[in-house]
Amino acid sequence: MVLTRDDSSPLRLAYLTEKLDIVIERHKLRRITIHGLRHTHASLLFEAGASIKEVQERLGHSDIQMTMNIYTHVTDTLKEQTAQKFQKYLEL
Repeated sequence: MVLTRDDSSPLRLAYLTEKLDIVIERHKLRRITIHGLRHTHASLLFEAGASIKEVQERLGHSDIQMTMNIYTHVTDTLKEQTAQKFQKYLEL
């Protein structure tokens, strides 16, 4: 994905990083990179129940394997949900 200006010229990553740093400083937030925001977004999509295919399309990966290799780490929330599902299964 390439972000562009109104005249279709590409934005430098450094420009976006500078703008993000300003927002972080102004609001006294924890430091995160542009890539970190992308990774967090993907992780939250998985936690919200999005399928691997939906996340792949959202991130613009041409190969689903790339999405699976990079973004399918299991969060604590998902681990807990999996344990609860298994417990309910055993109670049947």
